[in-house]
Amino acid sequence: MSPKSLLITGANRGIGLGLLKQFLKHKDIQIIIATCRDPSKAEELSNLKDSRLHILPLDIDCDESISKLYAEVEKLVGEDGLTVLLNNAGILLPYDVEGEKNRKTLIRQLETNSVSTALITQEFLPLLKKAAAKNGGDGYSINRAAIVNISSTAASVEKIDGTFNGPLVAYRMSKSALNSFAKSCSIDLAKYHILVTSFCPGWVKTGMGGANAMLEIEDATKTLSDNILTLGNAHHGAYLNADLTVIPN
Repeated sequence: MSPKSLLITGANRGIGLGLLKQFLKHKDIQIIIATCRDPSKAEELSNLKDSRLHILPLDIDCDESISKLYAEVEKLVGEDGLTVLLNNAGILLPYDVEGEKNRKTLIRQLETNSVSTALITQEFLPLLKKAAAKNGGDGYSINRAAIVNISSTAASVEKIDGTFNGPLVAYRMSKSALNSFAKSCSIDLAKYHILVTSFCPGWVKTGMGGANAMLEIEDATKTLSDNILTLGNAHHGAYLNADLTVIPN
């Protein structure tokens, strides 16, 4: 089985676009919604042709844009609600402890990767609750209702050991905050049986990951998408690698 509907934020490039291409291969998914800031400039995304695919604009840092997206998605999914919200949109702004102090950079990083992701999740809760109630049962499943966050191993405080350094201070802070929000969601939304997980896709050759990364986009997103479609009770509230192994916080 597959979820009836799925929404991916930041689907115009990198991990988001790679995941979208993988999910389009699963014919049981009936509605696939891909968002990006400006669809008219997202050439590769716009060239994907599938009757199930709906490309909609979203500026994740704009509350009005989030509300407009909700209205459009509600029309598409109707009384079935939204099965999966996949929070992928994010940015990486270089920031170093010994570098120049810049409050605006820190705040912008936190806003996009954690605050804005939290707000879009809250916005879509009514549709996720609707899907969870309609599908029924006592367990958690990707086919019932789920919030999946794309995080990073960089968010793990335990993993900050000097093995991999770089100007990642602001990024790490933002993804740690996202993980904290996701854990709160897993507890607060448990009564609705909405599954919540956070994933690190690995070090992938994207604009963010860089050319020296270990994984090709297609390979990384194939592993990640396949395992997302297996999520169930054991994964609720977890912080995971793409292969479903647990990452320490």
